[in-house]
Amino acid sequence: MLSGWLGDLLLAQIVDHNPLLLIALNPRNRNLILATNELGAVPYYTVGFVRLIASDPVNYLLGFWFGDRAIAWTERRSRTYGPLVRDGEHWFRRLSLPLIFAAPNNIICALAGATGVSVRVFAILNITGTIARLIVIRQLGATLESPISSVVDFIGDYRTPILIISAIGVAWTIFGEFRGDKGELAVLRELEEEAEAVSDDEA
Repeated sequence: MLSGWLGDLLLAQIVDHNPLLLIALNPRNRNLILATNELGAVPYYTVGFVRLIASDPVNYLLGFWFGDRAIAWTERRSRTYGPLVRDGEHWFRRLSLPLIFAAPNNIICALAGATGVSVRVFAILNITGTIARLIVIRQLGATLESPISSVVDFIGDYRTPILIISAIGVAWTIFGEFRGDKGELAVLRELEEEAEAVSDDEA
């Protein structure tokens, strides 16, 4: 999370000078597209793959450990996936496999663990989906090389204003996290508090 914020903050400073550092800090699709034509295949795929899957096992284990509490949290917090959970775990289990393959974000990985997706199935879908994502972005970068280069040049030309805008955006995100908004820090605090409450009740 901290590295992601740093990547967002430093986008304008490193997108053309050190694109490998950019995707190492924050491998979101936008950054991968901007960096792909500046990198050889080996560093692009190696760093991109490692960074994309780095947090997925942790989120899967959080869902596995917290189980029903993770599902309940998703119902309350996620407009996108909450309704799926409310419609029943059975339906989410049917949809979870393509979601893990195509969009293994923090919530999807946590729900995979919470709804009983096996470690083996999760790992296979997560790995193959991540590789497929990198390949698609690489091909897209090759197809759109000229407009992507123009965007990178534009960012370089307006480095300071973009840095200021990025700093404001990151500051707002951090403010949301620490004021107890719907961010990842709030999620972890909430789940931990609920787990402690359950332990106290059982004691």
